[in-house]
Amino acid sequence: MLDSSDLIADAIGLLRPRTVVEPGLHASGAWALRFDQFPHVKLGVVARGECWLVLGGHAPVLLEEGDFYLLGNPPPYILASELSAIPRHAKSVWESATDGAVRIGSEAEEDTYLCGGHFSFEGTNAHGLTDVLPLLVHVRAADPRGKLLAHLSELMVAEVEAVAVGSSLVLEHLAQILFVHMLRAHADQAERPTGWLGALSDDGIGAALRAMHADVARSWTLKELADISCMSRSSFASSFKKQVGTAPLDYLIQWRISLARDALSRGTRSISELAFAIGYKSESAFSTAFRRVTGFSPRQFRQASNPAE
Repeated sequence: MLDSSDLIADAIGLLRPRTVVEPGLHASGAWALRFDQFPHVKLGVVARGECWLVLGGHAPVLLEEGDFYLLGNPPPYILASELSAIPRHAKSVWESATDGAVRIGSEAEEDTYLCGGHFSFEGTNAHGLTDVLPLLVHVRAADPRGKLLAHLSELMVAEVEAVAVGSSLVLEHLAQILFVHMLRAHADQAERPTGWLGALSDDGIGAALRAMHADVARSWTLKELADISCMSRSSFASSFKKQVGTAPLDYLIQWRISLARDALSRGTRSISELAFAIGYKSESAFSTAFRRVTGFSPRQFRQASNPAE
């Protein structure tokens, strides 16, 4: 990840996502489930039928067969067959799961089937992605990207129902592929997303972001980055801050420190090796920058992350 121009892959890789594919929901009749606030990402698909998604800050959304949804740091929300249904707590229903599925109502009259899961991220760098995630991404089955996602959902549903050897690994990778495609769908929306996720679709600012990620150890100047973006320094600095939320060289520092936190927590390099690998000319300069951003020295951070050492 020290030399990669794929920002989405970089961010997800740093977060070390823990993927949980939840039991599928088979339902019939009138029903409603209330879900607790979740600090990371929920992902789901309506494999059959339809249901309502009621989420604070949004008008109720009708999810139809083949639709996908992604929720970023969602507050409490409701999935329901009809808006008038009285919700019960989803946790109590999920506790009744058998063979990877839960059921509401009569099996013979089943008209809805939902599949989904969630991602939990490691805390040290989680804000790098979760801060720019939308509350809701809704990809309809009729959308061009929805047709591609449909193939992935078919594989996921088949894997859930098969309960075969290695299913957990297959499901984990399928869920992560779905996650990436949902982020792409969000980035392709007409209304540009916030943060670096939205800036990726800008030919100028996106090019500068990719360049920084591809050569994080380089002593980048504002002029070099502006030239890559085919902009003047003042226009580039203003546009970058407006789109990404921080100044270009400040973003570079933050990304370097994110890489450092990950490496220190895993103990993959010595502090001196790490300093040079991410662009600092001395261990002292790296320590100063790291402490300014995190409040800890690299050594203190590594010890706190690896108390057994």
